[in-house]
Amino acid sequence: MTELATLRTAPAPHHDVRGNAAEVVEASDVHGFADDFETVLDDTSVHRSTIGCVIPAYNEQDSIAQVIESLLSQTRVPDVIHVVVNNTSDATVKIASQYAGPHELVTELGEQFTEVFVHDIGKNPDKKVGALNYGYTLVEGYDYLLGVDGDTVAEAKAVEYLESEAVSDSRIGGISAIYSIDDSSIKGGLAKFLTTGQRSQFAAFNLHNLLRGRNMAVLGGQFSIFSTQALRDIMAQNHQSTPWVKDSEVEDSLLSLQIKSAGYLTKISPFARADVGGMTTLRALDAQQVKWTYGAIELMWPGQRGDTKGQPFHPNLRVRWLEHFDMLMNLFVRVAFITLLAGSLSIGAFVFSPWWLIPPVIAIALNTRMALTMKNRNARDVLFGLTLIPAEVYMWVRLSHFTRSWTRFLSRKKVDNWAMQAQAERGAGLGHWTPLIVVAAVVVAMVVIWSMLGPMVQSTILWIGWPIVGVVTVLQTLSMFFKLIRRQHGYKV
Repeated sequence: MTELATLRTAPAPHHDVRGNAAEVVEASDVHGFADDFETVLDDTSVHRSTIGCVIPAYNEQDSIAQVIESLLSQTRVPDVIHVVVNNTSDATVKIASQYAGPHELVTELGEQFTEVFVHDIGKNPDKKVGALNYGYTLVEGYDYLLGVDGDTVAEAKAVEYLESEAVSDSRIGGISAIYSIDDSSIKGGLAKFLTTGQRSQFAAFNLHNLLRGRNMAVLGGQFSIFSTQALRDIMAQNHQSTPWVKDSEVEDSLLSLQIKSAGYLTKISPFARADVGGMTTLRALDAQQVKWTYGAIELMWPGQRGDTKGQPFHPNLRVRWLEHFDMLMNLFVRVAFITLLAGSLSIGAFVFSPWWLIPPVIAIALNTRMALTMKNRNARDVLFGLTLIPAEVYMWVRLSHFTRSWTRFLSRKKVDNWAMQAQAERGAGLGHWTPLIVVAAVVVAMVVIWSMLGPMVQSTILWIGWPIVGVVTVLQTLSMFFKLIRRQHGYKV
C-alpha cells in the first residue's frame, strides 16, 4: 500500500457554511419552492460542520484530474479529500498525486483550507465497496462524508447546497445531488445516442424523486453527502463493521434502505448538480444496467439470497416495484403488438384504426416535456423526445437489460456483475448480444408455429389477443397522460 500524504490528526479550521439564502435563491431557476428552501437556509444552525470527501477510483486517469479540480473549485470546499485508488492498472495514482498536499483557497464564502491525500490500496477484492470503507475509516470523525465517484464533476455550489440542507435538519441521513451527463465531448453517433438516452433516463428518475417530496430512493454514490452519525447508527443496527457491505450488487441502494430503516431521511437536493460518467458503448451500458437492475431485484425479492435480505415492502423500494412493473408492461405491449400485427398481416385481417395514433402522440408529448425540464438540455435532448424513434429504440435497449437481469436472477446463476461491468468497460464480453440472438430465435419459432396453425385457430388468437393489448395500451396511455399533466412545481433536472 502506498500513501502519498500523511493524514492530519485534526481537521483544519473552516468557515460558516450557511451562506446567504437570498443568493442561493437568486442563483436557482426554481420558483415554485424557492421560498421554502430560503426558510431552510435561514434556519440553518451556526454549527460549523466538517466534511470529509472520499473518492473511490478505479482506472479513472481520463477524469480524476477534473474531479479533484471541481472539488477544489467549490464555494464550500471539503475539509479533506481522500482519493482511494483500488485495483487500478492505469495512471490514476500518478495524475491524482499531482494534487496531493495542502491547498489554501479563496472562495466567495471566504478563505478556506483543504488537503488532498492519495491512497493506493492496491489489489482489493471488495473493489469500490472496499475503497469506500477504507475512506470511511479516514473521515469517520467528521460530521459528514461526501462520496464522489472518480468520474463525477460537480457544479461549483453543489457541496454548499448539500451541506446547507443537511445541517438544517438533523433527521437527514443523506442527501444526493441531481445527476446528469455532460455530452459536450462525446464523439460518434452511437455514443451520442446512448448518452442522450441516459440523460433522459436520469431526468425521469430525478424528477420522479423530486415530485415525491424530494425523497430519494437511492442515494447514489456519484455525489452524495452522508451524516457520519447516521452511518454509525446503521452499522450498529445491522451488526456491520463498515457502512458499505460487499455482498450487494448495489451498495448504494442497500445503504439507502438501511439509513431509511434507521429513522433518517434520504433526500435529493433541488439545487446541487453533478455530471457523472456515461456509458458510450452498448457493451458497457448493458453491463452497468444489468448490474443495477439485478441488485435491485435482490433487494426487492422476498427472502434472502446469500447474505442479502430481500425487503419487498421497504418504502424506498416502492419506486423500484413501479419501475419494474412499467418495464414489464412496456415489454408486453410491444411484443404483443408486433406479434399480433404480423399475424394479422399474414392472413389479410389487419384493419387500421386511428385510435392507435393516440399512444405515440402522448408519448412524444411526455418525452418532449421531460426534455424541457432538463436544466442543461440541448437540441439532441429535444429531438430525442420529438421524433419518438430514438426514444423507442432506447426503450428496446432498456428492455433487453431488464430481461437479462431477471433471467440471470431467476436462473440462480452466481456471477460477479462488478467484474463483468469492468470487463465490458474495457471492451470485452459479448453478453449484450444475447437478447438479440434470443429474439431472433423466438421470432423464427413463432413463425413456424403460426404457419402450422389452421385459419380458425389463427383467427381466434387474433380475436382474443387484440382486445387484451388494447386494454393494456389504454391503461398505459392514461398513465402517461397523468404524468404529462401533473404539476412539476418549477423543478429543473
